[in-house]
Amino acid sequence: MSPRRRFILILGAVSALGPLSIDMYLPSLPAIGRDLAADAGSVQMTATAYFIGLAVGQVIYGPISDRLGRRKPLLFGLALYTLASIGCAFAPSVEALIGLRLLQAFGGCAGMVITRAMVRDRFPVDEMARVLSTLVLVMGIAPILAPTLGGKIEVWFGWHAIFLLLVAAGIACMLMITFGIEEVRRERSPPLSIKSVAQDYLRIVSHRRFMGYALAGGCAQAGMFAYITASPFVFIDYFGLAPDHYGYVFGVNAFGLIFASQLNARLLRRYHAEKVLRTTLRVYLAAAMTMLACALSGFGGFWGIALPLLVCTSSLGFSFPNSQAGAMAPFGDRAGMAAAMLGTLQFMLAGISSVVVAALHTGNALGMAAVIAFWAVLAQVMLRVLVKPPVLVPA
Repeated sequence: MSPRRRFILILGAVSALGPLSIDMYLPSLPAIGRDLAADAGSVQMTATAYFIGLAVGQVIYGPISDRLGRRKPLLFGLALYTLASIGCAFAPSVEALIGLRLLQAFGGCAGMVITRAMVRDRFPVDEMARVLSTLVLVMGIAPILAPTLGGKIEVWFGWHAIFLLLVAAGIACMLMITFGIEEVRRERSPPLSIKSVAQDYLRIVSHRRFMGYALAGGCAQAGMFAYITASPFVFIDYFGLAPDHYGYVFGVNAFGLIFASQLNARLLRRYHAEKVLRTTLRVYLAAAMTMLACALSGFGGFWGIALPLLVCTSSLGFSFPNSQAGAMAPFGDRAGMAAAMLGTLQFMLAGISSVVVAALHTGNALGMAAVIAFWAVLAQVMLRVLVKPPVLVPA
């Protein structure tokens, strides 16, 4: 295996810990509630705690990895993730599980931040977008397989075994980073201080092009979180699909995203990342508006929602790598902090999207379609206003 391919596969495996930790234990939530004598709201807080840890932890790892290098903070995060996963497996109460999930996220988010910074360290912008497209392929397998795998493990061995499997995954990632990834030589950074970190983050969020790409890509992904939150109610309750048939819908959309990410890698050999991103967001907007019109009119029934939704979801295979590459391009010296801010913005918008689509639940597809259309419009506005053509990202 070539060093480049090994590098991408290792980073993809580390990045996949996040989706695995979120999706694999979801089928076990009722069992966890029964075993720990907790109500549904308390058990759902174990997922909320994980998202909070992801949003907050990334801001911490960014400046640390820029000053201390990539490997040591990443290995520390993976070690914390592994220890917290052991604690989750043997948690005596739901309160303990909530706290341990928070620690698990603090550890696991190191992989989300530092892997993107590692890609920025090694590749120019268009090449970086191609590498990120490949990472989407590796990462994309996790959310397809994780719920099914987690459900089988829960039936066969109980929910404790799911966290023990995550322990094994954390240890495997630590070994791969230790023996498979070398530290990139970088300029010596000044010592950490709250003032310098705050100034660096202010410089990043004040950068017009960074915010344009970050918000455009983040808004597009916020539409996906609206889909994840609302689609079970839309397709199972409203359209009457059986739960296993809904799994097929989820899988087809995930496959569309993966396929698009691989097509994106090929397109970037001929077209600039910004051009692909602008075209993608126009297609995303057209599909979202079509879905909204179908939801309002009832035209097309199930297919009137499912087909435009597939286009919207697949478009993320283009928008995710290209917006991330464009946002991080100006910050080679602070790639960790740029990646951290990207992640924090992404999960903030995702949280807002999930809350709004839940509040707008109407028993049909209208709430989901309206929220996705809103994010599609906002993504277009952010890119057009903050990154005006014909500005091109320097390689």
